[in-house]
Amino acid sequence: MMAHGANSLKSIFYALAANSSIAVAKGFAASITGSSAMLAEAIHSVADCANQLLLLVGLKRAKKPPSVDYPLGYGKEIYFWSFLVAIFLFSLGGLFSVYEGWHKLHDPQPLKSAWIAICVLVYAVIAEGLSLMGCIREINKIRPPRQNMWRWFRDTRESDLLVVFGEDIAALCGLILALMALLMAIVTGNPLYDALGSIAIGVLLLIIAVLVGIEVKALLVGQGVEPHVNKAMLKWLDNRPEVDRVFNMVTLRMGSDVMVAIKAAMIGSEESAGVMVARINAVEAAFRDEFPNVQWLFFEPDNKD
Repeated sequence: MMAHGANSLKSIFYALAANSSIAVAKGFAASITGSSAMLAEAIHSVADCANQLLLLVGLKRAKKPPSVDYPLGYGKEIYFWSFLVAIFLFSLGGLFSVYEGWHKLHDPQPLKSAWIAICVLVYAVIAEGLSLMGCIREINKIRPPRQNMWRWFRDTRESDLLVVFGEDIAALCGLILALMALLMAIVTGNPLYDALGSIAIGVLLLIIAVLVGIEVKALLVGQGVEPHVNKAMLKWLDNRPEVDRVFNMVTLRMGSDVMVAIKAAMIGSEESAGVMVARINAVEAAFRDEFPNVQWLFFEPDNKD
């Protein structure tokens, strides 16, 4: 069956709550210490908050009912907003961090009250870790038991969860980079490490932007269901007594909903049209029960491909 239990809205609120408090703390620490790595992290958290707000807009718009102009609904709206998050906010945050680090590299400034930045980073690691745990908890509700996280990242059609997961991973890695840069700057007394930390954080954000953008772009173009779901659908059809042979099956993800078109040979195709219609209706009803995300189902009986 198609997994139907992930609550992406909950993951977004986890991330928004964590990033809002972290952004304030990082901004305060950056203003006190003059750390460019901390400023880069503050910009990162502000960008993440904007990301989550855009995702909430996308989720709301994706729930609009179908219309004459959009007969398959507005489910793909979430892909558009996720793509904006990946391309604009991640990229802009990354470019700003690189610029800030490059500026400080050529005009290094001594750090002040570095212990404040260290305390804020430790708090941020804990908060982001809790956010990531919440996101992974929701992902595990839809991830096949033997599928690793990288495979899920490549195969998933849940763009909102994909973006939040990418944000949380980028945030934790960025915090570790910032912490290492600050510690090196404190131990050596050389503020250049702080500038290098800012550049590294910016590069990390740009890499995440590319990875998330590639995956969401595929959904915008028009991906079908996940490979394991496609396989389960075909296996289910093969096991139906009414179906003799499946010639072709096309699926299309429309946000959280799915469109499926099936072309198959039916058992007893020589029988009356009424009997054939009843069999097709029975298969369609059972198919929808087995795969509840399917909102549009088109079944064409035929004797050849």
